[in-house]
Amino acid sequence: MINYGMFTEEGNRVIGGIVSFAKDYNYSWKCVLDVLAKISEVEGYEEAMDTVVRESVYEALFRDSNQPFYI
Repeated sequence: MINYGMFTEEGNRVIGGIVSFAKDYNYSWKCVLDVLAKISEVEGYEEAMDTVVRESVYEALFRDSNQPFYI
């Protein structure tokens, strides 16, 4: 399992699911940020908008992509 910088394994699993879904459906970076912002409002997942989490998600989404980064 990839460590996205969440405080728990459960948090990392949730973020990993978002990354997988976003890749499968070609979500824009803005859309992924919106999802992370919503998740950060849920108790126990507040760190979803922390810099380390956002950077880890961004890297996971676009690291192997030859596509331009959509913001």
